[in-house]
Amino acid sequence: MSEMKHKNKKTHIVLTSHPNYIYKDAPTIHWGEKDPKKRGPIVGSLTNRKFKNAIGSHSGSYTVYRALASAAGNLSEDHIPDLTNTSPVTNIGPFPSWYDSEKIISLDPWGASVVEAFSESFAKGMDIRPTIAVTKAHLDMPEIREAIDKGRLKIDGKVVTPKKDVVVTKAAVDPVWYLPGIAKRFKVDEAELRKALFDETGGMYPELITRPDLKILLPPIGSNTVYIFGDPAGISDPSKELTCRVHDECNGSDVFSSDICTCRPYLAHGIEEAVKTAQNGGTGIIVYFRKEGRALGEVTKFLVYNARKRQEGGDSAATYFHRTECVAGVQDMRFQEIMPDVLHWLGVTHIDNLVSMSDMKYNAIVKSGIAVKRRVNIPDYLIPADAQVEMEAKKAAGYFTPETPKDEQGLKKVQGRKLTE
Repeated sequence: MSEMKHKNKKTHIVLTSHPNYIYKDAPTIHWGEKDPKKRGPIVGSLTNRKFKNAIGSHSGSYTVYRALASAAGNLSEDHIPDLTNTSPVTNIGPFPSWYDSEKIISLDPWGASVVEAFSESFAKGMDIRPTIAVTKAHLDMPEIREAIDKGRLKIDGKVVTPKKDVVVTKAAVDPVWYLPGIAKRFKVDEAELRKALFDETGGMYPELITRPDLKILLPPIGSNTVYIFGDPAGISDPSKELTCRVHDECNGSDVFSSDICTCRPYLAHGIEEAVKTAQNGGTGIIVYFRKEGRALGEVTKFLVYNARKRQEGGDSAATYFHRTECVAGVQDMRFQEIMPDVLHWLGVTHIDNLVSMSDMKYNAIVKSGIAVKRRVNIPDYLIPADAQVEMEAKKAAGYFTPETPKDEQGLKKVQGRKLTE
Protein backbone atom coordinates (compact mmCIF):
# COMPACT_ATOMS: atom_id res chain seq x y z
CA MET A 1 0.00 0.00 0.00
CA SER A 2 1.37 3.43 -0.92
CA GLU A 3 2.37 6.03 1.65
CA MET A 4 -0.55 8.18 0.48
CA LYS A 5 -3.01 5.38 1.14
CA HIS A 6 -1.62 4.92 4.64
CA LYS A 7 -2.08 8.63 5.22
CA ASN A 8 -5.67 8.53 3.98
CA LYS A 9 -6.71 5.53 6.05
CA LYS A 10 -9.06 6.51 8.86
CA THR A 11 -8.98 4.86 12.25
CA HIS A 12 -12.44 6.06 13.21
CA ILE A 13 -15.42 7.92 11.80
CA VAL A 14 -16.17 11.42 13.07
CA LEU A 15 -19.89 12.09 13.40
CA THR A 16 -20.20 15.86 13.33
CA SER A 17 -23.78 15.53 14.52
CA HIS A 18 -22.47 14.32 17.88
CA PRO A 19 -22.66 16.99 20.65
CA ASN A 20 -18.94 16.50 21.43
CA TYR A 21 -18.13 17.99 18.04
CA ILE A 22 -19.75 21.36 18.64
CA TYR A 23 -16.51 23.35 18.79
CA LYS A 24 -16.13 26.76 20.39
CA ASP A 25 -13.47 27.57 17.77
CA ALA A 26 -15.90 27.36 14.86
CA PRO A 27 -16.63 30.92 13.69
CA THR A 28 -20.18 32.14 14.18
CA ILE A 29 -21.90 33.39 11.05
CA HIS A 30 -23.74 36.72 11.20
CA TRP A 31 -25.29 36.71 7.74
CA GLY A 32 -25.65 40.15 6.16
CA GLU A 33 -23.01 41.94 8.24
CA LYS A 34 -21.26 44.66 6.26
CA ASP A 35 -17.83 43.86 7.68
CA PRO A 36 -16.77 40.39 6.46
CA LYS A 37 -14.80 39.86 9.68
CA LYS A 38 -18.03 40.31 11.66
CA ARG A 39 -19.95 38.19 9.15
CA GLY A 40 -17.44 35.38 9.60
CA PRO A 41 -15.84 32.98 7.10
CA ILE A 42 -17.60 29.92 5.68
CA VAL A 43 -15.52 26.88 6.63
CA GLY A 44 -16.63 23.68 4.94
CA SER A 45 -13.20 22.05 4.64
CA LEU A 46 -12.30 18.88 6.53
CA THR A 47 -8.62 19.42 7.27
CA ASN A 48 -9.28 20.96 10.69
CA ARG A 49 -12.79 20.07 11.80
CA LYS A 50 -12.78 22.23 14.92
CA PHE A 51 -13.27 25.27 12.67
CA LYS A 52 -15.99 23.73 10.45
CA ASN A 53 -19.18 25.79 10.62
CA ALA A 54 -21.08 24.54 7.58
CA ILE A 55 -23.11 21.44 6.79
CA GLY A 56 -21.65 19.50 3.88
CA SER A 57 -18.35 20.32 2.23
CA HIS A 58 -16.99 22.35 -0.65
CA SER A 59 -17.36 21.60 -4.38
CA GLY A 60 -21.01 20.57 -4.35
CA SER A 61 -21.70 17.50 -6.47
CA TYR A 62 -17.95 17.00 -7.00
CA THR A 63 -17.48 15.96 -3.38
CA VAL A 64 -18.12 12.36 -4.41
CA TYR A 65 -15.24 12.48 -6.91
CA ARG A 66 -13.06 13.96 -4.20
CA ALA A 67 -14.04 11.06 -1.94
CA LEU A 68 -13.07 8.56 -4.65
CA ALA A 69 -9.71 10.26 -5.14
CA SER A 70 -9.13 10.13 -1.40
CA ALA A 71 -10.19 6.50 -1.06
CA ALA A 72 -7.96 5.51 -3.99
CA GLY A 73 -5.00 7.21 -2.35
CA ASN A 74 -4.63 9.90 -5.01
CA LEU A 75 -5.55 12.80 -2.73
CA SER A 76 -4.13 13.48 0.70
CA GLU A 77 -6.80 14.23 3.28
CA ASP A 78 -4.70 17.00 4.78
CA HIS A 79 -4.14 18.83 1.48
CA ILE A 80 -4.73 22.58 1.79
CA PRO A 81 -4.95 24.58 -1.45
CA ASP A 82 -2.13 26.99 -2.29
CA LEU A 83 -4.14 30.07 -3.28
CA THR A 84 -1.18 32.08 -4.56
CA ASN A 85 -2.11 34.06 -7.71
CA THR A 86 -5.69 32.73 -7.73
CA SER A 87 -7.34 36.07 -6.90
CA PRO A 88 -10.05 37.46 -9.24
CA VAL A 89 -8.89 39.14 -12.45
CA THR A 90 -11.33 41.96 -11.72
CA ASN A 91 -12.97 43.09 -8.51
CA ILE A 92 -16.73 42.71 -8.19
CA GLY A 93 -18.42 44.59 -5.37
CA PRO A 94 -19.02 44.98 -2.58
CA PHE A 95 -22.50 46.36 -3.21
CA PRO A 96 -25.34 47.28 -0.80
CA SER A 97 -27.08 44.02 -1.72
CA TRP A 98 -24.19 42.12 -0.11
CA TYR A 99 -25.24 43.47 3.29
CA ASP A 100 -28.92 42.62 2.89
CA SER A 101 -29.59 39.32 4.66
CA GLU A 102 -32.61 38.74 2.41
CA LYS A 103 -31.23 39.81 -0.99
CA ILE A 104 -28.49 37.13 -1.10
CA ILE A 105 -29.10 33.81 0.66
CA SER A 106 -27.83 31.16 -1.78
CA LEU A 107 -24.19 32.19 -2.31
CA ASP A 108 -21.40 33.79 -0.29
CA PRO A 109 -20.84 37.33 -1.62
CA TRP A 110 -17.35 37.27 -0.10
CA GLY A 111 -16.58 33.92 -1.71
CA ALA A 112 -14.15 35.32 -4.31
CA SER A 113 -12.09 37.36 -1.85
CA VAL A 114 -11.65 35.05 1.13
CA VAL A 115 -7.86 35.54 1.28
CA GLU A 116 -8.20 39.31 1.70
CA ALA A 117 -11.45 39.37 3.68
CA PHE A 118 -10.49 36.70 6.21
CA SER A 119 -6.72 37.07 6.55
CA GLU A 120 -6.93 36.95 10.35
CA SER A 121 -8.90 33.69 10.21
CA PHE A 122 -6.28 32.16 7.90
CA ALA A 123 -3.63 33.16 10.43
CA LYS A 124 -5.49 31.15 13.07
CA GLY A 125 -5.19 28.02 10.92
CA MET A 126 -8.62 28.01 9.28
CA ASP A 127 -8.75 26.28 5.89
CA ILE A 128 -11.12 28.67 4.12
CA ARG A 129 -11.87 27.83 0.49
CA PRO A 130 -13.06 30.28 -2.18
CA THR A 131 -16.58 29.56 -3.41
CA ILE A 132 -16.32 32.02 -6.30
CA ALA A 133 -13.56 32.36 -8.91
CA VAL A 134 -13.29 35.11 -11.51
CA THR A 135 -11.15 34.78 -14.64
CA LYS A 136 -11.00 35.82 -18.31
CA ALA A 137 -11.53 33.85 -21.52
CA HIS A 138 -12.28 34.01 -25.25
CA LEU A 139 -15.44 32.43 -26.71
CA ASP A 140 -15.28 30.87 -30.16
CA MET A 141 -18.78 29.89 -31.32
CA PRO A 142 -20.06 29.11 -34.81
CA GLU A 143 -23.16 31.23 -34.11
CA ILE A 144 -20.97 34.26 -33.37
CA ARG A 145 -18.99 33.70 -36.57
CA GLU A 146 -22.26 33.49 -38.51
CA ALA A 147 -23.53 36.71 -36.90
CA ILE A 148 -20.30 38.45 -37.95
CA ASP A 149 -20.45 37.06 -41.49
CA LYS A 150 -24.07 38.22 -41.85
CA GLY A 151 -23.29 41.67 -40.51
CA ARG A 152 -25.26 41.43 -37.26
CA LEU A 153 -22.03 41.78 -35.25
CA LYS A 154 -18.87 43.68 -36.06
CA ILE A 155 -15.19 43.11 -35.31
CA ASP A 156 -14.09 45.94 -33.05
CA GLY A 157 -10.80 44.53 -31.74
CA LYS A 158 -11.96 44.91 -28.13
CA VAL A 159 -15.08 42.83 -27.55
CA VAL A 160 -14.87 40.86 -30.80
CA THR A 161 -11.34 40.13 -32.00
CA PRO A 162 -10.10 39.83 -35.60
CA LYS A 163 -10.17 36.06 -35.06
CA LYS A 164 -13.97 36.37 -34.61
CA ASP A 165 -13.91 35.27 -30.99
CA VAL A 166 -15.36 37.21 -28.06
CA VAL A 167 -13.46 38.45 -25.01
CA VAL A 168 -15.27 37.75 -21.73
CA THR A 169 -14.85 37.89 -17.98
CA LYS A 170 -16.35 34.83 -16.33
CA ALA A 171 -17.11 33.75 -12.77
CA ALA A 172 -17.88 30.32 -11.33
CA VAL A 173 -20.15 30.48 -8.27
CA ASP A 174 -20.61 27.55 -5.90
CA PRO A 175 -23.86 27.50 -3.91
CA VAL A 176 -23.73 28.48 -0.24
CA TRP A 177 -27.16 28.33 1.37
CA TYR A 178 -28.06 30.39 4.43
CA LEU A 179 -30.84 28.13 5.67
CA PRO A 180 -32.92 30.72 7.59
CA GLY A 181 -32.88 32.91 4.48
CA ILE A 182 -33.80 30.03 2.16
CA ALA A 183 -36.70 29.10 4.44
CA LYS A 184 -37.96 32.68 4.53
CA ARG A 185 -37.65 33.08 0.75
CA PHE A 186 -39.77 29.95 0.20
CA LYS A 187 -42.17 30.85 3.02
CA VAL A 188 -41.58 27.63 4.95
CA ASP A 189 -40.50 26.88 8.50
CA GLU A 190 -36.75 26.35 8.80
CA ALA A 191 -37.28 23.05 10.65
CA GLU A 192 -39.53 21.79 7.83
CA LEU A 193 -36.95 22.84 5.25
CA ARG A 194 -34.21 20.99 7.11
CA LYS A 195 -36.35 17.87 7.38
CA ALA A 196 -37.18 17.93 3.65
CA LEU A 197 -33.51 18.37 2.73
CA PHE A 198 -32.55 15.53 5.07
CA ASP A 199 -35.23 13.17 3.73
CA GLU A 200 -34.76 13.90 0.02
CA THR A 201 -30.97 13.42 0.21
CA GLY A 202 -31.44 10.04 1.85
CA GLY A 203 -30.22 11.27 5.23
CA MET A 204 -26.93 12.45 3.71
CA TYR A 205 -26.52 15.27 6.23
CA PRO A 206 -27.73 14.38 9.77
CA GLU A 207 -26.59 17.83 10.93
CA LEU A 208 -29.65 19.26 9.21
CA ILE A 209 -31.67 17.68 12.01
CA THR A 210 -29.23 17.48 14.91
CA ARG A 211 -27.27 20.74 14.55
CA PRO A 212 -29.65 23.73 14.43
CA ASP A 213 -26.64 25.86 15.39
CA LEU A 214 -25.20 25.32 11.90
CA LYS A 215 -26.99 27.73 9.58
CA ILE A 216 -24.95 27.21 6.39
CA LEU A 217 -25.43 24.31 3.94
CA LEU A 218 -23.05 23.60 1.07
CA PRO A 219 -25.55 21.67 -1.06
CA PRO A 220 -24.46 18.79 -3.32
CA ILE A 221 -25.54 20.56 -6.50
CA GLY A 222 -23.71 22.16 -9.40
CA SER A 223 -22.41 25.71 -9.51
CA ASN A 224 -23.54 28.46 -11.84
CA THR A 225 -21.37 30.43 -14.23
CA VAL A 226 -21.49 34.11 -15.15
CA TYR A 227 -20.18 35.40 -18.50
CA ILE A 228 -19.64 39.15 -18.67
CA PHE A 229 -19.33 40.97 -22.00
CA GLY A 230 -17.81 44.44 -21.84
CA ASP A 231 -16.78 46.34 -18.73
CA PRO A 232 -17.87 44.52 -15.52
CA ALA A 233 -18.06 47.92 -13.77
CA GLY A 234 -20.95 48.84 -16.07
CA ILE A 235 -23.20 46.18 -14.51
CA SER A 236 -23.95 48.29 -11.44
CA ASP A 237 -24.02 51.63 -13.29
CA PRO A 238 -27.68 52.66 -13.86
CA SER A 239 -26.60 54.98 -16.68
CA LYS A 240 -25.18 52.05 -18.69
CA GLU A 241 -27.28 49.72 -20.83
CA LEU A 242 -27.44 46.18 -19.46
CA THR A 243 -28.50 43.07 -21.36
CA CYS A 244 -29.01 39.82 -19.47
CA ARG A 245 -29.95 36.23 -20.15
CA VAL A 246 -30.47 33.76 -17.31
CA HIS A 247 -30.10 30.31 -18.86
CA ASP A 248 -30.83 26.92 -17.33
CA GLU A 249 -28.65 24.03 -18.43
CA CYS A 250 -29.69 21.78 -21.31
CA ASN A 251 -26.81 19.47 -22.14
CA GLY A 252 -28.55 17.92 -25.16
CA SER A 253 -29.05 21.25 -26.89
CA ASP A 254 -26.37 23.51 -25.37
CA VAL A 255 -23.53 21.05 -26.03
CA PHE A 256 -24.81 18.58 -28.64
CA SER A 257 -27.25 20.86 -30.53
CA SER A 258 -30.28 18.57 -30.25
CA ASP A 259 -33.11 20.22 -32.19
CA ILE A 260 -36.03 19.18 -29.96
CA CYS A 261 -35.76 22.41 -27.95
CA THR A 262 -34.64 26.02 -28.33
CA CYS A 263 -32.03 26.06 -25.58
CA ARG A 264 -28.81 26.46 -27.56
CA PRO A 265 -30.36 28.83 -30.14
CA TYR A 266 -31.71 31.02 -27.35
CA LEU A 267 -28.39 30.88 -25.47
CA ALA A 268 -26.53 31.91 -28.65
CA HIS A 269 -29.06 34.70 -29.25
CA GLY A 270 -28.54 35.92 -25.69
CA ILE A 271 -24.78 36.00 -26.24
CA GLU A 272 -25.22 37.90 -29.51
CA GLU A 273 -27.44 40.48 -27.79
CA ALA A 274 -24.94 40.76 -24.92
CA VAL A 275 -22.10 41.37 -27.39
CA LYS A 276 -24.10 44.07 -29.19
CA THR A 277 -24.74 45.86 -25.92
CA ALA A 278 -21.07 45.67 -24.94
CA GLN A 279 -20.02 47.08 -28.30
CA ASN A 280 -22.45 49.97 -27.81
CA GLY A 281 -20.81 50.92 -24.50
CA GLY A 282 -22.96 48.87 -22.14
CA THR A 283 -22.49 45.48 -20.54
CA GLY A 284 -23.98 42.06 -21.25
CA ILE A 285 -24.23 39.13 -18.86
CA ILE A 286 -25.16 35.49 -19.30
CA VAL A 287 -25.86 33.51 -16.13
CA TYR A 288 -25.74 29.76 -16.68
CA PHE A 289 -27.39 27.56 -14.04
CA ARG A 290 -26.98 23.79 -13.66
CA LYS A 291 -30.67 22.89 -13.60
CA GLU A 292 -30.75 20.16 -16.25
CA GLY A 293 -34.19 19.29 -17.59
CA ARG A 294 -36.01 21.94 -15.51
CA ALA A 295 -34.09 20.57 -12.50
CA LEU A 296 -35.66 17.15 -13.13
CA GLY A 297 -32.44 15.67 -14.53
CA GLU A 298 -31.48 14.34 -17.93
CA VAL A 299 -32.78 10.80 -17.38
CA THR A 300 -36.25 12.13 -16.59
CA LYS A 301 -36.04 14.47 -19.57
CA PHE A 302 -35.24 11.65 -21.98
CA LEU A 303 -38.08 9.54 -20.55
CA VAL A 304 -40.42 12.44 -21.24
CA TYR A 305 -39.12 12.69 -24.81
CA ASN A 306 -40.00 9.03 -25.38
CA ALA A 307 -43.44 9.46 -23.83
CA ARG A 308 -44.15 12.51 -25.97
CA LYS A 309 -43.12 10.82 -29.20
CA ARG A 310 -44.94 7.53 -28.48
CA GLN A 311 -48.24 8.88 -27.18
CA GLU A 312 -51.40 8.54 -29.23
CA GLY A 313 -51.46 11.31 -31.80
CA GLY A 314 -47.70 11.84 -31.59
CA ASP A 315 -45.71 14.70 -30.12
CA SER A 316 -48.05 17.66 -29.80
CA ALA A 317 -47.87 21.14 -28.31
CA ALA A 318 -51.25 20.47 -26.70
CA THR A 319 -49.79 17.77 -24.41
CA TYR A 320 -46.24 19.11 -24.01
CA PHE A 321 -46.40 19.91 -20.28
CA HIS A 322 -48.82 17.08 -19.46
CA ARG A 323 -46.37 14.36 -20.42
CA THR A 324 -43.68 15.90 -18.20
CA GLU A 325 -46.07 15.97 -15.25
CA CYS A 326 -47.04 12.33 -15.84
CA VAL A 327 -43.41 11.21 -15.56
CA ALA A 328 -41.97 13.67 -13.03
CA GLY A 329 -45.01 14.63 -10.96
CA VAL A 330 -44.52 18.33 -11.74
CA GLN A 331 -44.15 20.40 -14.89
CA ASP A 332 -41.11 22.29 -13.65
CA MET A 333 -38.96 21.95 -10.52
CA ARG A 334 -36.58 24.86 -11.01
CA PHE A 335 -38.16 27.32 -8.56
CA GLN A 336 -36.55 30.57 -9.68
CA GLU A 337 -36.84 32.20 -6.24
CA ILE A 338 -33.10 31.97 -5.49
CA MET A 339 -31.96 32.69 -9.05
CA PRO A 340 -31.72 36.52 -8.66
CA ASP A 341 -29.12 36.21 -5.88
CA VAL A 342 -26.25 36.04 -8.37
CA LEU A 343 -27.57 39.19 -10.07
CA HIS A 344 -27.50 40.98 -6.71
CA TRP A 345 -23.95 39.72 -6.17
CA LEU A 346 -23.02 41.37 -9.47
CA GLY A 347 -24.63 44.63 -8.34
CA VAL A 348 -27.51 44.52 -10.85
CA THR A 349 -30.25 47.06 -10.08
CA HIS A 350 -31.76 47.27 -13.55
CA ILE A 351 -31.93 45.22 -16.75
CA ASP A 352 -32.60 47.06 -19.99
CA ASN A 353 -32.94 43.92 -22.10
CA LEU A 354 -33.96 40.62 -20.50
CA VAL A 355 -33.42 37.92 -23.11
CA SER A 356 -35.99 35.47 -21.81
CA MET A 357 -39.61 34.48 -22.40
CA SER A 358 -40.00 32.82 -18.99
CA ASP A 359 -42.48 34.50 -16.66
CA MET A 360 -41.02 32.53 -13.75
CA LYS A 361 -37.62 34.14 -14.30
CA TYR A 362 -39.04 37.58 -15.02
CA ASN A 363 -41.30 37.57 -11.95
CA ALA A 364 -38.50 36.37 -9.66
CA ILE A 365 -36.13 39.08 -10.91
CA VAL A 366 -38.68 41.88 -10.59
CA LYS A 367 -39.88 40.66 -7.18
CA SER A 368 -36.28 40.80 -5.94
CA GLY A 369 -36.19 44.54 -6.64
CA ILE A 370 -34.51 44.61 -10.07
CA ALA A 371 -36.27 46.72 -12.70
CA VAL A 372 -36.70 45.18 -16.17
CA LYS A 373 -37.28 47.59 -19.05
CA ARG A 374 -37.68 45.25 -22.05
CA ARG A 375 -38.10 41.53 -22.66
CA VAL A 376 -36.56 39.91 -25.73
CA ASN A 377 -38.07 36.76 -27.26
CA ILE A 378 -36.18 34.34 -29.50
CA PRO A 379 -36.50 35.21 -33.21
CA ASP A 380 -38.57 32.74 -35.24
CA TYR A 381 -35.70 32.01 -37.62
CA LEU A 382 -33.69 30.50 -34.73
CA ILE A 383 -36.37 28.00 -33.68
CA PRO A 384 -35.67 24.44 -35.00
CA ALA A 385 -38.62 22.72 -36.67
CA ASP A 386 -38.92 19.97 -34.03
CA ALA A 387 -38.78 22.60 -31.26
CA GLN A 388 -41.97 24.28 -32.46
CA VAL A 389 -43.86 21.90 -30.15
CA GLU A 390 -42.03 23.26 -27.11
CA MET A 391 -42.21 26.87 -28.20
CA GLU A 392 -45.93 26.98 -28.99
CA ALA A 393 -46.76 25.11 -25.79
CA LYS A 394 -44.76 27.62 -23.75
CA LYS A 395 -46.43 30.58 -25.43
CA ALA A 396 -49.86 29.12 -24.70
CA ALA A 397 -48.82 28.48 -21.08
CA GLY A 398 -48.11 32.17 -20.54
CA TYR A 399 -44.52 32.65 -21.63
CA PHE A 400 -43.79 36.12 -22.95
CA THR A 401 -44.53 36.60 -26.64
CA PRO A 402 -45.53 39.61 -28.74
CA GLU A 403 -47.84 37.27 -30.67
CA THR A 404 -51.25 35.87 -29.79
CA PRO A 405 -50.76 32.29 -28.51
CA LYS A 406 -52.47 29.45 -30.35
CA ASP A 407 -55.74 28.07 -29.00
CA GLU A 408 -56.24 24.39 -28.13
CA GLN A 409 -57.07 23.39 -31.69
CA GLY A 410 -54.07 25.30 -33.00
CA LEU A 411 -51.78 23.58 -30.49
CA LYS A 412 -52.96 20.15 -31.63
CA LYS A 413 -51.84 20.98 -35.15
CA VAL A 414 -48.26 21.67 -34.01
CA GLN A 415 -46.64 18.24 -34.33
CA GLY A 416 -43.08 17.08 -33.80
CA ARG A 417 -41.16 14.28 -35.51
CA LYS A 418 -42.03 10.66 -34.79
CA LEU A 419 -39.56 8.77 -32.60
CA THR A 420 -38.35 6.71 -35.58
CA GLU A 421 -37.74 9.72 -37.85
